[in-house]
Amino acid sequence: METKFDSIIDVLNKRNSLMKRYILAIILPLLLTACTQQSKPIPENVSNVLEKAGANRSELEKVLDAYQSPEDAEKYDAACFLIGNMSDKCYAGFEVSDSSDNIIGFSALNYTDYNAMTRAWDSIVAIRGKLHQQRIELVYDYEIISADYLIANIYRAFHVWKNNSWTKFLSFEQFCEYILPYRSTNEPLEEWREYFEQDYSWLKDSLKNENDPVEACKWINNDIKSWFRFDPRFYEHATDLGLTEMTEGKMGRCEDMTNLAIYAMRANGIPVMSDFTPYWAKSGNNHAWNAVMGADGKIVIFMGGESNPGDYRLGQAKAKVYRKTFALQPATLAAILEDGEKAPAYINRNGIVDVTREYVPVSDVVVQAEQNAPKDARFAYICVFNTGEWKAIHWSFIGEDGKLNFTDMGTDIAYLPAYYTDGMIIPAGKQFILTAEGEITENQADLDAPVTLKLSSTTKRVTTETTDFAEKVFLKDGETYELFYWNNKWISLGKQKASGGPLIFDNVPSKAMYWLINTTPTKDRPERIFTINDEGKQVWW
Repeated sequence: METKFDSIIDVLNKRNSLMKRYILAIILPLLLTACTQQSKPIPENVSNVLEKAGANRSELEKVLDAYQSPEDAEKYDAACFLIGNMSDKCYAGFEVSDSSDNIIGFSALNYTDYNAMTRAWDSIVAIRGKLHQQRIELVYDYEIISADYLIANIYRAFHVWKNNSWTKFLSFEQFCEYILPYRSTNEPLEEWREYFEQDYSWLKDSLKNENDPVEACKWINNDIKSWFRFDPRFYEHATDLGLTEMTEGKMGRCEDMTNLAIYAMRANGIPVMSDFTPYWAKSGNNHAWNAVMGADGKIVIFMGGESNPGDYRLGQAKAKVYRKTFALQPATLAAILEDGEKAPAYINRNGIVDVTREYVPVSDVVVQAEQNAPKDARFAYICVFNTGEWKAIHWSFIGEDGKLNFTDMGTDIAYLPAYYTDGMIIPAGKQFILTAEGEITENQADLDAPVTLKLSSTTKRVTTETTDFAEKVFLKDGETYELFYWNNKWISLGKQKASGGPLIFDNVPSKAMYWLINTTPTKDRPERIFTINDEGKQVWW
C-alpha cells in the first residue's frame, strides 16, 4: 500500500539530489514530529477499557486525541486516569423484590414518613417473605459516555484547580482522586460542574482565608444545609440519586448527601471524599459521610447537608472504615476474585481503601478456622452483629493451616469469623470479643454451669434505675420475648410474656453471647447482643 511518505519520495526522485536533500532536511522532521504527536503511549488499563467500549470506543479515543500536544501533557494523563479506571464505573438501578426475586413495585416515597413505610413493608413481608433490593439495570460508563462530557469535565476540573488559592497545595495525584472524577457512586450521569461552579461564584469573595479549603467547604455546606435534608425513607430507595433528583426532591439518604457535597465541593476545587462503614458494630444499619482535605493534608470529617467540618461526630462503634476512590485498587477483594467467586456486599468493591486506623484504635486479629471451609473457598470473613444478622466487614485468605488474618480491626467489639456461600454467612470459628487492649476473648457457652438471667431490656439504655431505686424495665407489657444464646448458631432458651417487671430465665448456659428479641415481626431488628458481667448486668455489644 502506498503511503504519504512513498508519494513524497517519488516527487523527490524527480528533483536533483541537492533539492532532495534540502526538502528531506526541512520537511521530513516536521512530518515525523507530527506523527510522534499523534502517538502518545496508551497505558494498558486504558487499552483494556477501549476494548470493552465497543461501539463507543471512538468517543473515548476522541478524548485522548484532544490532548496530544506537549502543553496538554497533564490533561492527557488526567484523561488516562479517568478512562483507565472506568472499567467498573456505571449506573445501577434497583427495585424492591420478594424472596423469589419478583419485583413488587414498592416505592418508599409513596408513604408519608418512615414509620408508615415500615408498617407497609412489614405487612408485605408477612405475605411474600423477606424483601430485598434487586439490581435490575446496569449501564457501564464506557458504553455510553461522550467525548464532549469527558472533555468538559477535564476542562472545568483543571480550571478550578489552577485558579483557586485553596487548591494550590494539591498534588496532581490528589487532584486526580479528589477533584477530577466525573461521578461519585452509581448515580445517573449528569453535568454538575458548571451548575455548582456558577451557583457558588460568590465563594471566593466570602472567604477570610483564600488558602483554606476547610473554610471554603463550610461556606458551601452551609448553603446545602439550607435546602437539602436526610429522609430515612430513602433507605429503601437503593438507586443513588442524580443531581436533578436531588435538586428537585431536596432530600435523600446518607449516600446521596455525600454525593451532593462531592459535586458542590469538587466543582469549586475543594478536595472532598466519602468514607463509609459497611455496618455499625454496636447498632443497626451502616453509614457514609464526607471528609475534606485541609491545606496541611489532614482529613476533617463532615456530613454533607447536615454538619460542618469540626462539628461532626461519629458516636457509634466502628469496626471497619473504608474510603471510596475513583482509582481501582489492585489489593481489594474485588480485584482478586476469580470468575464465579462471590463475596458479601459493600466490601466487594474495587474502589476502596481501608482507613480504619485514621478513626479508631485497631488491632490485627489472627484466629483459627474451626469449621471446614466450603469447597474451593479461598476467603473467610469477619462479621459484626447488625440488625439481627452477622454481617461481613472485612476478609482474609484462608491459610493452609486454617489461620485467618484480619488486619486493622476496631477494638472493644464482638466479632464472628465466617465463610460466605450461596449468599449466606456460615460460621468458621468461635465468636469472640476483641477487647480495648487488643486481646481476644472467646464467648464459649458453658452448658455445665447454668445461671439465672434477669433481663430488663433488648438493647442498651441510658437509664438503669428510677429515682426510687427500683430497676427500670424497657419491655412492652403483654408482648412476647425470646432469649437465644450463641453456640455456633442462635439457640432458643424459650419465650416469655412481659408483665411489668424483668424477665427471669433459668438454666441458661453461662459465659455465652445472648440475644433477647421481641417476637413481633419487624423490618429492622434493633435488639443488641449482650454478655453478662459479674454483677449479673447486661453488657451490650
